[in-house]
Amino acid sequence: MKQKFDIITSTCVPLPLENVDTDQIIPARFLKATTREESFFGENLFRDWRYHADGTLNKDFVLNDPTYGGEILVAGKNFGSGSSREHAAWAIAGYGFRVVISSFFADIHKNNELNNFVLPVVVSEDFLSELFASIKADPKMLVEVDLPNQTVTNKATGRSERFEINGYKKYCLMNALDDIDFLLENKDKIEAWEQQHA
Repeated sequence: MKQKFDIITSTCVPLPLENVDTDQIIPARFLKATTREESFFGENLFRDWRYHADGTLNKDFVLNDPTYGGEILVAGKNFGSGSSREHAAWAIAGYGFRVVISSFFADIHKNNELNNFVLPVVVSEDFLSELFASIKADPKMLVEVDLPNQTVTNKATGRSERFEINGYKKYCLMNALDDIDFLLENKDKIEAWEQQHA
């Protein structure tokens, strides 16, 4: 969903697992769906972890634990590996996460998140470990993600780190623009350039 990004302060959902691939984020059987509704994919985010084979709720999985919630998913190293399916980013956005924090993202998945208005924030492994520890100590602790200044802050400890983001994608996120919106916003400049170089 297109929403302008500025500063997001939220509680977090911890997923301290490494090498979470896109098939775990959204199983392959959902790629045949004909809908593009974010809610459909959001309802099936981590489907095989959220539900047992018989369809009953897995109460031990973090998304089913009312202790945790918020707009920020804190994930282990190498998040989004595996196939390049954009559906994984749709599922994350559809569930309501606006930010995913990890120490490393698979490149294609990272770009898919950006294209779907989910901000992937890369932090050091030490900072990530501290976040997991802070969330475990107090599930209501807050994390602040400041896109304009490109900082992420653990409000429980006061520690901050700066994160990198492509300037173009930062502009698009801050202005709720997808690639087509950006082109339309610059239509006059494009047409002027074409006239000058005809």
